[in-house]
Amino acid sequence: MIAEISLLVMLVGLVDQIPTSTPQATEKRGRGRPSFYSERLFLKALVIMIVKHLHTPYELLCVLEQPTPEMKELRALLTEGDRYPTRRTWERRLAALPDKLPAQIGALGCHLVALIQPWATCGRAVAADSTVLRSRGGVWHWHQKHREKGEVPHTSIDTDDTEAHWTKSGWHGWVYGWKLHLITVVANVWIPLAAELTPANHDDSIEAAKLIVMGKCQLPPDIRYLLGDQHYNTPLLRGVCMFKEWWLVATHRGRRPKIDVGREVRRIFHKLRSLAIENFNEHFKSIFDGHAQVHMRGLVGVRRFALGAVFVYQLALLYRFEHLGLRGSDLNVGLKPFLKAA
Repeated sequence: MIAEISLLVMLVGLVDQIPTSTPQATEKRGRGRPSFYSERLFLKALVIMIVKHLHTPYELLCVLEQPTPEMKELRALLTEGDRYPTRRTWERRLAALPDKLPAQIGALGCHLVALIQPWATCGRAVAADSTVLRSRGGVWHWHQKHREKGEVPHTSIDTDDTEAHWTKSGWHGWVYGWKLHLITVVANVWIPLAAELTPANHDDSIEAAKLIVMGKCQLPPDIRYLLGDQHYNTPLLRGVCMFKEWWLVATHRGRRPKIDVGREVRRIFHKLRSLAIENFNEHFKSIFDGHAQVHMRGLVGVRRFALGAVFVYQLALLYRFEHLGLRGSDLNVGLKPFLKAA
């Protein structure tokens, strides 16, 4: 009898087949001896953490120690040169991994666009948006005047929680937590191309500009349109789009002239943006329990979780395209039970 390979093992093994981000020419190697273990090994570990809902390296190691056939296969995939990382190596490298994830998400996003060809029958547009993740802990009595003085008046506010911040959402009202900034494909399949996580008070247009031009993420070269809401209608982002030779189509605050020849065209673009990225945000948060408070404290942990979830989403799209033969919108349908089955 031939033992079946688990879906999680196949997803982790798929990491070996994806393109990895290339380090920038200006990036210098740190002091000390070179790293023995590759970044791929810790990307594999991150896939296990996201799929199994593990929030710390300690939880990951406890699960990997279980004497099951699946864990035995996973430990083999996490071994390089007949060596297995120590607990201290796991903690150190997984803490440094979030800094590498935006570039990795960009590289895999470009690979998916080249493979799936989402723009074969439509315009080459992407949409930018941010979605709020609520911080863990009670922070409802922590005012700005206390923050400025460095005072933490409520006992349920952990020192790590002070890295989050307040924002006012048009839908959720005042929220204390984080923002996940995203750029996704506008087509019949939702493909995230770029992502970053910041405290919730960061400006949307500035973070989008960083994703586009500051080398955080590699984007497909043939994009022609960037769609956004009124928060992206800024001189900064218009200058960035002019530099990239893109058209920025963003909603406008206030009344427009009565004679507006471009109104109906913009209305179509705004509808496409809403169907693409707003639906993707809800879809993504439903899969990875993003509507509740996050299960970890601090920027490193939350950033690793949020960006890791985007990476796993991309990896699941790649697997369903190559191994299940799904195409178009079918790639996004059923992703939640697909990942739960892993």
